[in-house]
Amino acid sequence: MSETERAQVRVALVDDDPLVRAGLRMILGGDAGLDLVGEAADGHEALDRVERERPDVVLMDIRMPRLDGLAATRRLAERGASTRVIVLTTFDTDEMVLTALRHGAAGFLLKDTPPEDLVRAVRRAARGEPMLSPSVTAQLIAAVARPADDGRERSARDRLARLTDREREVAVAVGRGLSNAEIARDLYMGVATVKTHVGHLFAKLG
Repeated sequence: MSETERAQVRVALVDDDPLVRAGLRMILGGDAGLDLVGEAADGHEALDRVERERPDVVLMDIRMPRLDGLAATRRLAERGASTRVIVLTTFDTDEMVLTALRHGAAGFLLKDTPPEDLVRAVRRAARGEPMLSPSVTAQLIAAVARPADDGRERSARDRLARLTDREREVAVAVGRGLSNAEIARDLYMGVATVKTHVGHLFAKLG
């Protein structure tokens, strides 16, 4: 097996709209480093496909018949699947994003994500890096900081106060959509250090 073949990322597409799947197939199929190993039209088919094909990454729609993408993502996590799930949708409400992440999603992207960014997101997810579009990251930060009448405002402020100055810098960079390597370059730190800070952000912000 060649070095290129060993480096290929196995990807599965899950969406109930055949036109969307066709579009994703065209975008991802044009990259020699990505190997499309299957498609599914709902969550039940996705579970079967993942079990058979063992893809590295699944692009998962949310709104589908029989079993939606959020439930399918949760079941994959419960099964201990190593497949990384990127939720891909036209909707980006705060609760939907948070639910997807709680259910085990590795990332959340909008369907209007530029093709090159989509390919980059698949590769990053395969490497174990979290992947959120800039607009989604901004929403998550806003959701944490949003005032509330039931004590959540104080809780949000407490969590934000736990961030170090360096972690805040990394959070801003993530919100700008920069990759770990780009953050490392801009902030003059190693990529491993950036990954550590990102992990701290997820833990401290809940």
